Amino acid sequence: MKILVTGTAGFIGFHLAERLASRGDEVVGLDNINDYYDQRVKYGRLDFSGIDHNAVEYGSMVRSSKHDGYRFIKLDLEDKERIDELFSTEKFDAVCNLAAQAGVRYSLSNPEAYISSNIVGFMNLLEACRHNGVHNLCYASSSSVYGLNELQPFSVHHNVDHPVSLYAASKKTNELMAHTYSHLYGIATTGLRFFTVYGPWGRPDMALFLFTKAALEGRPIDVFNYGEMQRDFTYIDDIVEGVIRVIDNPAQPNPDWSGASPDPGSSSAPYRVYNIGNNQPVRLMDFISAIEKALGTTIEKNMLPIQPGDVPSTYADVSDLVRDFGYKPETPVQEGVDRFIAWYREFFNA
Repeated sequence: MKILVTGTAGFIGFHLAERLASRGDEVVGLDNINDYYDQRVKYGRLDFSGIDHNAVEYGSMVRSSKHDGYRFIKLDLEDKERIDELFSTEKFDAVCNLAAQAGVRYSLSNPEAYISSNIVGFMNLLEACRHNGVHNLCYASSSSVYGLNELQPFSVHHNVDHPVSLYAASKKTNELMAHTYSHLYGIATTGLRFFTVYGPWGRPDMALFLFTKAALEGRPIDVFNYGEMQRDFTYIDDIVEGVIRVIDNPAQPNPDWSGASPDPGSSSAPYRVYNIGNNQPVRLMDFISAIEKALGTTIEKNMLPIQPGDVPSTYADVSDLVRDFGYKPETPVQEGVDRFIAWYREFFNA
C-alpha cells in the first residue's frame, strides 16, 4: 500500500513508519517538527530512518537513504492548501494520523495549539480523504477520553462525555468528526485509544524519560498523587503491531448496531474505536522500581498531590481488539523499561 503517516518525527509515528517501510509499503511521512519538546530527539528519529534532517525544508519531499519506499515532508496539518496538494499528487491508499499536539498539562497553558493541530488539522485530513478517494483512515485517540469515568477496565462501549483536559476533549472531538465522515462519505475510520505508550525513542515529556534523566543526573523526581497512580503502560512495539493490523483491516459497519441502543464503539457506518493497552495496570511506584532496577540505583522522590487534568488510574479493556484482530499487547514492563534505558544511555551517551 501507499500510506501517509503523519507525525513521523514523533514517537509512535517514527516506529510505525519504520515498520511499514521495512515490510515494503510505500510510506510518506509528514511532521511539522515543532518545538514542544527537545528537537534533537525528533531529528534523531528522522536520521535513524534515513531522512537527512539537514535536507528537510518546509514543503519539500526528502527521500530516505535507508528505505527505498520512504519519503518525508515537513508540513503543518493546518496548511490546508499544501495538504490538499499532497493528497492530489500522491493518491494514497490509506492514511494513519498520529500527528497531534500532545500532552495533558500543556493543554492547560496553551489551549489554542490543540484546536489548531488536533481539530483544524484533523478536519483538513478528513476533507482531503473525502475529495481524493481515500477510504481507509486510522487515527490516534487517547485513553484520556475516559475522563471522569470510574468504571474499569475502560471499555470502548462506555460513555466518554466527561473529559478533564482540553487534550482529551480534542481527541473525543476527533472521534465524533471521524464518525460523521464515515456516515456521510463511507470513509472507513478507526480511532485508537492508546494507553501510556513507552519505549526507545520515547517522548521527553513522559514519565519514563523524565525519571531516567533525573536519576542519571542525580536529581529527585516528582511523584504525583503521592505515588497512588496506576497506568496501563504499553510498550511501543505492541502499539505499532496493533496499528498495523488496523491499517490492514479497515473498519466495517456493525450489522447489529441499533440507534435505539447505540453502541459508542461502533456504528452502522464503517467506524470503529479500539483500546490498545497492556490490560495490566501498574502502580507508579512499581514502574519507578523497574527504572531503579534497570539503572542499578535508588531515585530520590518528591511526593506531591495529583495534578489538574490527570486521572488516578487507567486500565484498558482490549477484548474488542482480541476479538477482531486476534491480538493483545503483552510486553512485560521490566523488559520494556530495560530496552528504553539501553536506548537512552546510547543516544545521550549517559
